[in-house]
Amino acid sequence: MISVLRTPSYAKLFGAQIVALVGTGLLTVALGLLAFDIARGDAGIVMGVAMTIKMVAYVAVAPLATALVARLSRKPVLIGADLVRAGVAVSLPMVTQAWQIYILILLLQSASATFTPTFQAVIPSVLPDEGDYTRALSLSRLAYDLESVLSPMLAAVLLTVIGFIGSAVLVASTRFPHIEVPPSAPFLERLTRGVRLFWRIRELRGLMGLNLVVATTTAMVIVNTVVLVQAHLGRSQSDVALLLGVYGTGSMVVALGMPALLDRLPDRRVMVAGGLALPVLLLVAAGVIARPASSGQWVALLVVWTLLGAATSTILTPSSRLLRRNSQDQTRPAVFSAQFSLSHACFLITYPLAGALGAAIGLPAVAVVLVVVGVLGLVAALLAWRPVSTGSRDHRPTVSRSRI
Repeated sequence: MISVLRTPSYAKLFGAQIVALVGTGLLTVALGLLAFDIARGDAGIVMGVAMTIKMVAYVAVAPLATALVARLSRKPVLIGADLVRAGVAVSLPMVTQAWQIYILILLLQSASATFTPTFQAVIPSVLPDEGDYTRALSLSRLAYDLESVLSPMLAAVLLTVIGFIGSAVLVASTRFPHIEVPPSAPFLERLTRGVRLFWRIRELRGLMGLNLVVATTTAMVIVNTVVLVQAHLGRSQSDVALLLGVYGTGSMVVALGMPALLDRLPDRRVMVAGGLALPVLLLVAAGVIARPASSGQWVALLVVWTLLGAATSTILTPSSRLLRRNSQDQTRPAVFSAQFSLSHACFLITYPLAGALGAAIGLPAVAVVLVVVGVLGLVAALLAWRPVSTGSRDHRPTVSRSRI
């Protein structure tokens, strides 16, 4: 897996991804702790609203930004997004009220909605070999998981600023492959190209259902971990970091083994297995949370959060393989942008449920509600993405892309 880092351009981009993700993670954790300091028992509501604003930015900005910068060089787009996020980080110490958290989330995630799909669309061109690309996906998943593990341990806002600036420097020093500028097209066509591809291609429709499954458990973890640990269990901030850390560790372990696993099993089988596991694990989590507080309950939560992270990785790590093989260089930014936007649209459902409904009916009950939503997503995925004929490894697109 490490062999792909011998490609200088990818090695620099991977480094840029790591330092930018650490910066994002620092901000997310800091904002969560600030929300608890500001709102105390209502911190789940504040985080639910903040994460909903984040998803609105992702859903609205990603396709809009992709359409607007379609004919621009990708390097300055990435650098500009990093510098905007660094500027947001500088404002963090001035946060004293919930509405300020909402504004910072909107600005930060609008920049991220521009950076992430643009970054993801570059990697298949840097690593055209599918084996190398699969290994790069595992490294990318590790980068996301390192953010989950390391970010709660880092508290200095200065490191956030350094992270984004460092990411911009690494992007600027990377040699990008030549990618033909797509032909001029009406703005509305550019804006909807990725969504139309998702609608027409069987694998991508199935991926949408699995995105909803992932959104249910991720919402429970992101929105309610701080509430669960500090308000429900009465434990310390370090235990918030620990619970988030084991979630990332579980995902990391699976990502490490993913290249070898995908060499033996088709993407669909691996991803559906994760889709089946997540609602079951979330239901188990509901039962554990409902138990009286004890050391045994805390150990059980650590185990369940680890397994939730592992199951999530079985869906997220291979998902970009589906996007890569169902796109070409000129359509790839639109496809990755559509995945970014549509997957985060699922969080517009789950984040408000996890936050506001969790405060109203309690954490065990809202976990059960999220289980129901996750099962609906799994059923949609299974109906849309049926197994293909014997001998295929789910590597063939089902529609022509030449006219899209």
